[in-house]
Amino acid sequence: MRRRVVGPIVARITAFRSDDSDRSVARRSAGAAFLIRVASAGILFVSQILLARWMGRFEFGIYVAVWAWASVLGPLAPLGLAYGSQRFIPEYRHRGDLDGLRGFLTGARLLSLAQGAVAGALLAAVVLALGRHVPVHFLVPFLIAAATLPAFTLSMVQDGMARSFDWIDLALIPLFIVQPLLILAVMGGLHATGGAIDAVAVLATTGGAMWLVTLVQAVLMRRRLAGTVPAGPRRYDMRYWLKTSLPIFVVDGFFLLLFYVDILVLQLYVGPQDVAIYYAASKTLSLVHFISYAVGAAVAHRFSAYHVAGEREKLKSFVGDAVRWTFWPTLAFGVVLAALGLPILRLFGPGFDAGYPLILIIMIGLLARGAVGPAERLLNMTGHQSLCAVVYATALAVNVILCVVLIPRFGIFGAGWATAAAVVVESMMLFVMVKRRLGLHVFIVRFRRS
Repeated sequence: MRRRVVGPIVARITAFRSDDSDRSVARRSAGAAFLIRVASAGILFVSQILLARWMGRFEFGIYVAVWAWASVLGPLAPLGLAYGSQRFIPEYRHRGDLDGLRGFLTGARLLSLAQGAVAGALLAAVVLALGRHVPVHFLVPFLIAAATLPAFTLSMVQDGMARSFDWIDLALIPLFIVQPLLILAVMGGLHATGGAIDAVAVLATTGGAMWLVTLVQAVLMRRRLAGTVPAGPRRYDMRYWLKTSLPIFVVDGFFLLLFYVDILVLQLYVGPQDVAIYYAASKTLSLVHFISYAVGAAVAHRFSAYHVAGEREKLKSFVGDAVRWTFWPTLAFGVVLAALGLPILRLFGPGFDAGYPLILIIMIGLLARGAVGPAERLLNMTGHQSLCAVVYATALAVNVILCVVLIPRFGIFGAGWATAAAVVVESMMLFVMVKRRLGLHVFIVRFRRS
């Protein structure tokens, strides 16, 4: 009886793992990306709880505020090359253009490292130029963040490259598993020995860990590429890369600002303690957000490949799969986290449970976003970056305006409502744009005409 039950299951798993069709590869990639991000979310969540308890709300709020700026500037500094990798690499491989492929794999990484160095220098210069306008407890943390930006930008580009070869482990494990474990290990050791844990200590450890894992990732990628891309001459189409990537940069910029604008604007009206509460509530929902990220990471280059090859039916079917892979897990995890949100927030320490209503508010936007799947990736990978820019610019404007209007009156809850409303607007516009320009249906429910 046991063999009858287990045998078919093992056979199906073996068949699934050995199936090299595009859909099966993408499903395995999406599943691997999701599992890695779930593990990462768990590690990060535990580490954030411990850091909040060890640091206290004030120092934790400083750390959150400064790292929010690094999390915006780091991905923006490559000027779109990070996500552009998922377009250029499939394109070069489809055309058999190995010279262009080799040139991009080398040139994009060197260029991103230089761009990160420039971004870091500019951030440090601005902070120093502002002088007394920057509170003294923010000065050193910002300088540490500036020194981390070159590694941040390089890691973003390498992430996109690894995904384009379906190396999800190489793309995600260094930054999302190894780095937080290193931070947790160092801070845990410091706490055990009675050392002071403040924003400076945590940010210095975070920056050092990012440099280490990014350089190790670069070495591992070089080894894998050596066995995949044959050696030969390189052609650097830098003008083409930048011309194509800059619209993606604009889109990515609007998206990142839309994702972080609530915390960035919140800093202007409330103190580090309230920023910490808001961050804890939003971080509780991070697992839900990672579902969309994982699916998008796995399918973006497939969108590009099908579009370049003119395989519309495969693209249409694949888009429907991607929407379903995004929405239903989003709904399931959203319900679970809404039910457990209050006791989870109490784990951060005294006073953090005041942010529980934020979980319910922000979840409205996440459900709307999940209902259209990775629609923004679809537009980007099919040459409609400008439309994505319009969508995100509109949503960002809505978010900023509502933040400025609602935060002074409602505090952290005003920021939550502003963010939820902006994401709903974004999702509606993405649906309309994809429908009109590509003729594809990117909504979890298909309405039939009577």
